[in-house]
Amino acid sequence: MPSITRGKCLSIFVYDIGLSIDLNETERRLASAKRETIRHKRRAPKYFDYRPAPIGISQRAESVRVDEQFATEPHVDLIVYDFGAVSVIYRIALCGDSSGLLTLSEGLYENQKLLDDSRKRVDDLLKVIQGAVTKANISSFVEDYVIFQIDGFTPPIAISELTSQYAQHAAQILRAEARELSADEVIDALSHRISFGKDDVVLADWHAALVVDKDAEDILTILEFANVELLELRFLDQRLDEALELAYERLSKRSQRWLPSRSIPADLRDVSQWQVDSAILFEGVNNVLKLLGDQYLARVYRLTAQRFHLTEWDASILRKLETLESIYQKISDQVATRRTEVLEWIVIILIAIEIVLPLISSKFH
Repeated sequence: MPSITRGKCLSIFVYDIGLSIDLNETERRLASAKRETIRHKRRAPKYFDYRPAPIGISQRAESVRVDEQFATEPHVDLIVYDFGAVSVIYRIALCGDSSGLLTLSEGLYENQKLLDDSRKRVDDLLKVIQGAVTKANISSFVEDYVIFQIDGFTPPIAISELTSQYAQHAAQILRAEARELSADEVIDALSHRISFGKDDVVLADWHAALVVDKDAEDILTILEFANVELLELRFLDQRLDEALELAYERLSKRSQRWLPSRSIPADLRDVSQWQVDSAILFEGVNNVLKLLGDQYLARVYRLTAQRFHLTEWDASILRKLETLESIYQKISDQVATRRTEVLEWIVIILIAIEIVLPLISSKFH
């Protein structure tokens, strides 16, 4: 591709650090914290924004060299969401020869230095705001993503050229793949694209996105949030798998017992708590971004959500929540049935005693 006039690369790492975060308390504990909003470059209603707005924190940092040509800028941004997620964002300046973008994409793929640094920053953040976090616990996995944002090229090229003449190179950058890709792979890598004007485009793929736009802060925000949502859905899906396994175990133990156990209330309480925690997290993630009004940004979000299969993740989580509800109901029904059976036996025993006692009494008299 031609030379880059100016641009930047965002390397994003997303973590879950708890069930929920009190953003007001977090603001009080962090003097540098500020509320983040979506900076619209097009006309859009005021209600197209976060509810509630996440907190942004900017930190000084040492530059991390990715390769001989590229290094991160000396500051890092952290975005804190009320549903327990934290994004760590590194920025790399882009300018000049575009042939290095592929090398940069490869270097950022599961970059261990940035991964370790981001984890340390999240650990340090949690130590400061732990009192504002409900059920604090940093997730064992992380969602990483790369966004290449380019103002333009020299000499200028049409967007149609980018997706035709330079399609192979663009696809390799998105896939972080040095070897030449097949025609099918190129078509798939570039299949999720959208434009607002004649000179801009968003190409969204599973590892990276390529954004050609002079003023793309709102688009970058949407892409970053889509990754946050993906992380939370993955995390919630894992939690539900664990909850279902434990719930099956509790249900199996209940089936093997005849008499009610003292642990039954605890079993019901645990399953109920898993349901509530999962439902709260699911609703929090899905409702924080109000996709109303700005139709273009809403379409960018839907395009990215389609590439990340967020709808399929949603369906899987809803199905598991329904299964958990079914298990809770079965345990509850078993408890009620066993109690009824015990009461019936008590009544039978009392009746038997009432019949036998007079016979025994008359025999002795």
